[in-house]
Amino acid sequence: MKRILMAATAVLCLVGSGAEARSYHHHAGGRHAYAGRPSAWCGWYMRGQVGGDPGPTYNLARSWAHYGSNAGGPTVGAIVVWPHHVGKIVGRENGQWIVESGNDGHAVRTRPRSMAGAIAFRFG
Repeated sequence: MKRILMAATAVLCLVGSGAEARSYHHHAGGRHAYAGRPSAWCGWYMRGQVGGDPGPTYNLARSWAHYGSNAGGPTVGAIVVWPHHVGKIVGRENGQWIVESGNDGHAVRTRPRSMAGAIAFRFG
């Protein structure tokens, strides 16, 4: 019985996320977001925020640790990479870095974020 419930839940998640992926289109700065959004989509979102699409390998957040050049630390305009998330630093307020990222609470959000655990800061 437990296996049946798990299988049914997995099917519902796949059906739901597939519909969500088809209906989502985000335009930022004139750039078009890519079709076929994966379930973990912060890297996929970032692909639409840089000058040239680095390709589907960059759907994985950690891949952004190798993108562009080393920013040397947090600074406005840098891409910040954590082991399982990626975003762009867009400002600084009250001593906190403001980061825009996709798949932050299942949405595109701009908010203060801690740099704790960040593995890379990159310029594109």
